[in-house]
Amino acid sequence: MRVGDGFAGQRLDNFLLRELGGVPRSRVYRLLRRGEVRVNGKRKQADYRLVAEDEVRLPPLREPPARDEGPRRVPDTLLETVRQAIVHEDERLLVLNKPAGLAVHGGSGLAFGVIESLRALRPEESLELVHRLDRDTSGCLLVARTRAALRTVHALLREGAVEKHYAALLAGRWRLGHKTIDAPVLTQARQGGERMVRVHREGKIAISIFEPVSHHRDLATLMDVSIQTGRTHQIRVHAAFAGHPVAGDEKYGDREFNSRVRALGLRRMFLHASSVAFRWPESGSEFRAEAPLPAELATVLVKLREPANQD
Repeated sequence: MRVGDGFAGQRLDNFLLRELGGVPRSRVYRLLRRGEVRVNGKRKQADYRLVAEDEVRLPPLREPPARDEGPRRVPDTLLETVRQAIVHEDERLLVLNKPAGLAVHGGSGLAFGVIESLRALRPEESLELVHRLDRDTSGCLLVARTRAALRTVHALLREGAVEKHYAALLAGRWRLGHKTIDAPVLTQARQGGERMVRVHREGKIAISIFEPVSHHRDLATLMDVSIQTGRTHQIRVHAAFAGHPVAGDEKYGDREFNSRVRALGLRRMFLHASSVAFRWPESGSEFRAEAPLPAELATVLVKLREPANQD
């Protein structure tokens, strides 16, 4: 397969997943891990960015015939959830207020995610994720409707020109004020099928800016967090590194604190992508998308303010 101009800059794994629509994700990644995918005759990693005129070669792909099974179809309930999550659209971008618990794409035991659902809803469009959110994080998710928009926003992300803010409830009373945490993070080998990330000097650069919004006695602090890099689990790892893990975080959080906020009705991680903003380079016009705090998180804040909850 020869890469056309319209796919320049796309990740190799995303290119293959789109071109090989009938091949399971697990098999595509297995081919990449084994080095069976060649670009210009050389092995490439899944995150390799394609260049126009690259020659992508694959081994012969044969799939056993399915037994009494038709093609898998995105469930109607999931399609409706994703449809209702769309909060803005223009000729270049879709913006979703992604619910917590919904993956942005299939994989890791999930047949479908946001992007597969959107493509089923809009089969005539060429839709691509601009960025990703953790499955348990809610909020603003950008999806490109054109290759040009995808390349432009990806370039802005690489340049640090996209402003992304999150609302996070952290354990304890934050006493560090306006704080920039510049600590590299390293993704470790999967443990039990899960990625683990930690602050490590050999990791990738990661910068998060924490600003307290409101204190709730000494139990918790609501924070506005902006990120200048988009590493896996970055906010969660940096918050825990600062000694104030995210409420409801089962991987990097504090068990006793999680138990206390669970008693207030928190049934998920308190991390929400509240806004995304940038300027289109060609016109200088600002693009801004916002997603209000979900009701289940707003309710927890109300309960934290109730006198009856004082220790």
